[in-house]
Amino acid sequence: MSMAGNLRKVTSLGGVGGLRRVARLARRRPRVDLSHPARSPLGSSVVNCVTYQDGVRTDARGDLVDAVERVRRSRDGFVWLGLHEPTDSEFAGIAELFDLHPLAVEDAIEAHQRPKLERYGETLFAVFKTVCYVEHEELTATSEVVNTGEIMVFVGADFVVTVRHGRHGSLGPLREELESDPGQLAKGPSAVLHAIADHVVDDYLTVTDSVHADIDHVETDVFSEAGARADPGRIYQLKRELLELKRAVVPLSRPLEDLATRPIRVVDPEIQAYFRDVSDHLLRAKEQIAAFDELLNSILQAHLAQVTVAQNEDMRKITAWAAIIAVPTMVCGVYGMNFEHMPELQWRYGYGMVIGVISAACLALYRGFRRSGWL
Repeated sequence: MSMAGNLRKVTSLGGVGGLRRVARLARRRPRVDLSHPARSPLGSSVVNCVTYQDGVRTDARGDLVDAVERVRRSRDGFVWLGLHEPTDSEFAGIAELFDLHPLAVEDAIEAHQRPKLERYGETLFAVFKTVCYVEHEELTATSEVVNTGEIMVFVGADFVVTVRHGRHGSLGPLREELESDPGQLAKGPSAVLHAIADHVVDDYLTVTDSVHADIDHVETDVFSEAGARADPGRIYQLKRELLELKRAVVPLSRPLEDLATRPIRVVDPEIQAYFRDVSDHLLRAKEQIAAFDELLNSILQAHLAQVTVAQNEDMRKITAWAAIIAVPTMVCGVYGMNFEHMPELQWRYGYGMVIGVISAACLALYRGFRRSGWL
């Protein structure tokens, strides 16, 4: 049965108008699997819906409601429903089917949330900020370096609902990787939650490595011979992008700590050890970001110091040339006065003597400034 048929049946059973509208949307547009990187992002918000029994993907029989009821009757397995940027009307029926809390539903639809972990009854709600590195040929003062998105995860005893926002952070490859390890997937929905957290944190480490390369490039430019003429806007841009990355990484520490240490009913105790490993990787990403921030501050201060030194050198040169020019200016100013009785005005060699004195004084000043490094 098609996804439109599945949603229509959920609507008829639950009496939810939101799913009816989703069904009409699915009839107008063919469902597209957004988890596949080569597919078009156009289509309904439903990315995929899969049932797992003993860690093995089962054949799609019946509709979404049938799958949920079958899992709950057998008390074995779970349903994984993936969504991409759903609207209020599209998510309403799904929220009623899985008894999701309205506050968590609002957060999942609106997005722009901080990483967090919340419990609503028997349901766990987790928010992860996804990041990706934006490739660029040359770093400029306006280059986008880090792009962020979000993944919201609802975890229950027999279901996982993932809501993704943004054009990256696809869970398709992650789903395939999980399905290749039935033993891990058999541990239930918490195994999916761990895999998503691990996937997100691994992306943090990948992005920090790429940002490190940009910082190295800027550092090389600043400490080159033309460092004083380097564009400081690139340093500020890297600091802004690093702040965006920091907002995604740092707040996730507390949720991962809770998942790794606090007993949570829907989290398998064996999975908690895996969350501790993810928390260690996150700590490494945090330390790298803190180190990058300090390094950028040092680079910026070094650049400002170079600019100050260059300006001082320019001022010394200007001052030295002004002192040299002051000698002929003074002498010529004196002999330019219109007095009748002035020494040497009628002397035959007076002009040559004045020129010689001016030249000798200017040469002496020039050599003195050269020896002192002012010229």
